[in-house]
Amino acid sequence: MQYETESWVGSNNGYMDIDPVEHIERLASDNAVVIFSMSSCCMCHAIKRLFCGMGVNPTVHELDLHPTGSHLHSALLTLLGSSSALPVVFIGGKLVGAMDRVMASHINGTLVPLLKEAGALWL
Repeated sequence: MQYETESWVGSNNGYMDIDPVEHIERLASDNAVVIFSMSSCCMCHAIKRLFCGMGVNPTVHELDLHPTGSHLHSALLTLLGSSSALPVVFIGGKLVGAMDRVMASHINGTLVPLLKEAGALWL
Protein backbone atom coordinates (compact mmCIF):
# COMPACT_ATOMS: atom_id res chain seq x y z
CA MET A 1 0.00 0.00 0.00
CA GLN A 2 1.09 3.50 -0.70
CA TYR A 3 0.16 5.90 2.06
CA GLU A 4 -0.12 9.53 1.00
CA THR A 5 0.50 11.67 4.06
CA GLU A 6 3.91 13.26 3.59
CA SER A 7 2.59 16.43 1.95
CA TRP A 8 -0.01 16.87 4.69
CA VAL A 9 2.18 16.89 7.76
CA GLY A 10 2.83 20.23 9.39
CA SER A 11 0.61 22.56 7.37
CA ASN A 12 -2.54 22.68 5.34
CA ASN A 13 -0.51 23.53 2.20
CA GLY A 14 -3.27 25.81 0.98
CA TYR A 15 -5.88 23.03 0.93
CA MET A 16 -8.43 25.29 2.58
CA ASP A 17 -8.37 27.40 -0.61
CA ILE A 18 -9.43 24.42 -2.76
CA ASP A 19 -12.97 23.08 -2.95
CA PRO A 20 -12.86 19.79 -0.98
CA VAL A 21 -14.83 17.88 -3.66
CA GLU A 22 -12.44 19.11 -6.34
CA HIS A 23 -9.49 18.14 -4.17
CA ILE A 24 -10.90 14.63 -3.67
CA GLU A 25 -11.50 14.22 -7.40
CA ARG A 26 -7.92 15.31 -8.10
CA LEU A 27 -6.51 12.87 -5.52
CA ALA A 28 -8.75 10.07 -6.82
CA SER A 29 -7.53 10.52 -10.39
CA ASP A 30 -3.84 10.38 -9.44
CA ASN A 31 -3.71 6.56 -9.06
CA ALA A 32 -5.53 3.43 -10.25
CA VAL A 33 -7.01 2.63 -6.83
CA VAL A 34 -7.46 5.28 -4.15
CA ILE A 35 -8.90 4.63 -0.70
CA PHE A 36 -9.98 7.37 1.69
CA SER A 37 -9.69 5.89 5.14
CA MET A 38 -9.26 6.42 8.86
CA SER A 39 -6.18 4.76 10.30
CA SER A 40 -8.05 3.24 13.27
CA CYS A 41 -11.14 2.02 11.35
CA CYS A 42 -11.55 -1.76 11.18
CA MET A 43 -13.70 -1.59 8.02
CA CYS A 44 -11.04 0.54 6.35
CA HIS A 45 -8.43 -2.01 7.33
CA ALA A 46 -10.57 -4.82 5.85
CA ILE A 47 -10.89 -3.04 2.49
CA LYS A 48 -7.17 -2.29 2.38
CA ARG A 49 -6.43 -5.98 3.08
CA LEU A 50 -8.92 -7.06 0.39
CA PHE A 51 -7.11 -5.05 -2.27
CA CYS A 52 -3.65 -6.09 -1.09
CA GLY A 53 -4.77 -9.72 -1.03
CA MET A 54 -5.81 -9.37 -4.68
CA GLY A 55 -2.37 -8.02 -5.58
CA VAL A 56 -3.52 -4.41 -5.89
CA ASN A 57 -1.37 -1.64 -4.43
CA PRO A 58 -3.88 1.07 -3.46
CA THR A 59 -3.00 4.63 -2.59
CA VAL A 60 -4.43 5.30 0.86
CA HIS A 61 -5.34 8.73 2.20
CA GLU A 62 -5.78 8.56 5.98
CA LEU A 63 -8.17 11.41 6.75
CA ASP A 64 -7.40 11.41 10.47
CA LEU A 65 -3.80 12.31 9.58
CA HIS A 66 -4.80 15.13 7.22
CA PRO A 67 -5.11 18.66 8.66
CA THR A 68 -8.38 19.20 6.76
CA GLY A 69 -9.55 15.58 6.96
CA SER A 70 -12.93 16.51 8.44
CA HIS A 71 -13.66 18.77 5.45
CA LEU A 72 -12.62 16.02 3.04
CA HIS A 73 -14.76 13.51 4.92
CA SER A 74 -17.78 15.82 4.61
CA ALA A 75 -17.10 16.19 0.89
CA LEU A 76 -16.91 12.40 0.53
CA LEU A 77 -20.31 12.09 2.19
CA THR A 78 -21.64 14.64 -0.31
CA LEU A 79 -20.22 12.63 -3.21
CA LEU A 80 -21.74 9.43 -1.82
CA GLY A 81 -25.09 11.10 -1.32
CA SER A 82 -25.49 9.38 2.03
CA SER A 83 -24.14 9.21 5.52
CA SER A 84 -22.13 6.07 4.79
CA ALA A 85 -19.00 5.59 6.79
CA LEU A 86 -15.48 5.23 5.50
CA PRO A 87 -13.73 3.72 3.61
CA VAL A 88 -14.50 5.33 0.27
CA VAL A 89 -12.92 3.75 -2.80
CA PHE A 90 -12.16 5.18 -6.23
CA ILE A 91 -11.01 2.95 -9.10
CA GLY A 92 -9.70 4.52 -12.27
CA GLY A 93 -10.70 7.93 -10.92
CA LYS A 94 -14.34 6.85 -10.62
CA LEU A 95 -16.23 6.60 -7.36
CA VAL A 96 -17.02 2.98 -6.51
CA GLY A 97 -18.40 3.79 -3.09
CA ALA A 98 -18.14 2.69 0.49
CA MET A 99 -17.45 -0.79 1.79
CA ASP A 100 -20.91 -2.16 0.94
CA ARG A 101 -20.52 -1.25 -2.75
CA VAL A 102 -16.96 -2.57 -2.95
CA MET A 103 -17.92 -5.88 -1.35
CA ALA A 104 -21.01 -6.20 -3.57
CA SER A 105 -18.79 -5.66 -6.62
CA HIS A 106 -16.34 -8.23 -5.34
CA ILE A 107 -19.07 -10.81 -4.71
CA ASN A 108 -20.88 -10.30 -8.03
CA GLY A 109 -17.63 -10.47 -10.01
CA THR A 110 -17.46 -6.91 -11.31
CA LEU A 111 -14.56 -5.72 -9.13
CA VAL A 112 -11.77 -7.56 -10.98
CA PRO A 113 -12.78 -6.20 -14.42
CA LEU A 114 -12.85 -2.67 -12.95
CA LEU A 115 -9.37 -3.17 -11.54
CA LYS A 116 -8.06 -4.55 -14.82
CA GLU A 117 -9.57 -1.65 -16.79
CA ALA A 118 -7.93 0.84 -14.42
CA GLY A 119 -4.56 -0.88 -14.77
CA ALA A 120 -4.42 -2.03 -11.15
CA LEU A 121 -4.43 -5.74 -12.04
CA TRP A 122 -2.62 -7.42 -14.90
CA LEU A 123 -3.83 -11.01 -14.50
